[in-house]
Amino acid sequence: MKKFFQEIKADIKFKSAGPGQKLTESVGERAPKEKPNQPALRQPRQGPTDEAQMAAAAALARLEQKQPRSRGPTSQESIRNQVRKELRAEATVSGSTEAPGTNTVPEAKEEGSAHLAVPSVCFTCPLTGATLRKDQRDAHIKEAILSHFSTDPVAASIMKIHTFNRDRDRVKLGVDTIAKYLDNICLHPEEEKYRKIKLQNRVFQERINCLEGTHEFFEAIGFQKALLPVPDQGKGGRAGSWLCWEEESRVGASPCGSRVTSVRAPEGPDEFYVLSEAALAQPQSLQRHKEQLLVAEPVRATLARQRRVFRPSPMASQFDLPGDFFNLTAEEIKREQRLRSEAVERLSVLRTKAMREREEQREMRKYTYTLLRVRLPDGCLLQGTFYARERVAALYAFVREALQSDWLPFDLLASGGQRLSEDESLAFNECGLVPSALLTFSWDAAVLEDIRAAGAEPDPSILKPELLAAIEKLS
Repeated sequence: MKKFFQEIKADIKFKSAGPGQKLTESVGERAPKEKPNQPALRQPRQGPTDEAQMAAAAALARLEQKQPRSRGPTSQESIRNQVRKELRAEATVSGSTEAPGTNTVPEAKEEGSAHLAVPSVCFTCPLTGATLRKDQRDAHIKEAILSHFSTDPVAASIMKIHTFNRDRDRVKLGVDTIAKYLDNICLHPEEEKYRKIKLQNRVFQERINCLEGTHEFFEAIGFQKALLPVPDQGKGGRAGSWLCWEEESRVGASPCGSRVTSVRAPEGPDEFYVLSEAALAQPQSLQRHKEQLLVAEPVRATLARQRRVFRPSPMASQFDLPGDFFNLTAEEIKREQRLRSEAVERLSVLRTKAMREREEQREMRKYTYTLLRVRLPDGCLLQGTFYARERVAALYAFVREALQSDWLPFDLLASGGQRLSEDESLAFNECGLVPSALLTFSWDAAVLEDIRAAGAEPDPSILKPELLAAIEKLS
């Protein structure tokens, strides 16, 4: 369709240029037109066959189903009128903003400019409360965790283990191994062998040493590094093999029988983690640190709502979003590739209408964020940024926090009058509210009737005074 419009534009421009002339002639001179001696014989055009007409009708039907919202004018005259309007608009813009013979390239819209609905997608650090851009959050959180070691080294090391290491399966395996070490100490405080952890042990190297923050955790809870001699092997090396089996059995590994397949003769003292006597005297602290380690979660920056209030404006439904709303990360690109490969497989299978509707909803999941505006009864606009996969209840909570009478029930209506229920588990992308949407606020009709029946009226001031004090003009 775009190519079709371009061809029509070129044809109109060529016809409006007038007859051609030679370069050696003056402007007023024109070459006489030569009439052809014999008119060209035109072959009669044959009409399409029945099969071609049926195929064309089926193709048009499929095109209309795929693009129901973007159907343009169908008649030739209306198409030509639209092309003329576009040509006049281009001529007006070029004549008013550019000098003759000059070409200018429009500048790209930069984030943070005044015309954007929101400067960029921002996040809030849960440790410092700072507002961060998307490219700043990871470095800032790491710096905040490292600075937390001076105040609470145990908590900082736990946050480092869960945040700095991306492989969640490996983190869980390492954390469970550390918890097993601490459980053995608490269950057998009188046995010295459980208070020593050999750093060169295979299990320790594979599960714990590979994780960032584990050494800081051991030192924070009371372990100290020490070089200890390894006991003599004895006859046939049985003592050395028993020592390796015992170290593995403390963390849940089960050896094959009572022997090991290979025994390395000790070459000197090995490095151990040894629990101090002061830490051993406080088994409750060890148990508490173990529980903190098991239930901890990665420290992630939370999405900043960037709440803004605008005066009534006819531009409420116009959204100019920054590139952050559309740029995909490496993980999101991999997810899109996986979804496309699944879509190719589904194309070879007959699908029902319900299956097609679910796939259309799945297409909306390619957006990560959405910008939502709520039009209040007085015309003011409340705006906030959300994840596309957040539930509708998050929007209700966001609006309720801004209301002066937050105890009154209310409804939110999407385009077309569709009511969004607060109890629904649907996400914004499943409701079609991505990457932006305008919703309408209304008080619950039954509650309003009860208030008016009691001889009272709802407060005309809907939003809190501090929000109205920072109201802006939407431009």
